[in-house]
Amino acid sequence: MNKSNALTEESLLSLLKQDNEGAFVQLFCAYHKSMVLFAGNFLDDQQIAEDIVQNIFLKLWTDRKDLQISGSLKSYLLVAVRNSCLDELRHLKIRQNHRDFCLSHDVLSEYDTENYILYSDLQQQLDKALNQLPNKYREAFEMSRNKGLKYREIANKLQVSERTVEVRLGKALALLRNFLSEYLPILLFIACSSILEALINNFICNFT
Repeated sequence: MNKSNALTEESLLSLLKQDNEGAFVQLFCAYHKSMVLFAGNFLDDQQIAEDIVQNIFLKLWTDRKDLQISGSLKSYLLVAVRNSCLDELRHLKIRQNHRDFCLSHDVLSEYDTENYILYSDLQQQLDKALNQLPNKYREAFEMSRNKGLKYREIANKLQVSERTVEVRLGKALALLRNFLSEYLPILLFIACSSILEALINNFICNFT
């Protein structure tokens, strides 16, 4: 920026601090486009880039009386754009990590609250039913369903035969079906929902 532009910028800043809306409009028109283009170097979403620049100008106006700028205003604004874009990228990363976590752990979407509550109730009933199983049945069941161990692995851990493991799992499932018989129709109905399908599949497999 040449000297004449710097003086113009300095004058506009002075007027801005005096609540001069015209000065603000001139600054907006002078720097808005380049700021949006600069934000586009960090972000793929044009709308987010626009929003970031709008927020920076809003803050410029809101904090106009307290502005402490050494050097070029344009440099000050571009640094603000860069910092805001980096913050947005961090937030996007956090949201993506959360979304990935939800998908990998079959977490329900927030808007499906009623089904989530119903599923939670069913899960509580399953936990209660599991606690009513004899220890040897529950132990085999949890190793198979929760830990994904095969019959041979369970047999080795419990130091019993594979046939014994098979019998214990069969009896555990029979008892669970009996304990949860009143919930199974509801469970199957919910499973028809695509929202809950992935989550319920693991639950239903315990009774099939």
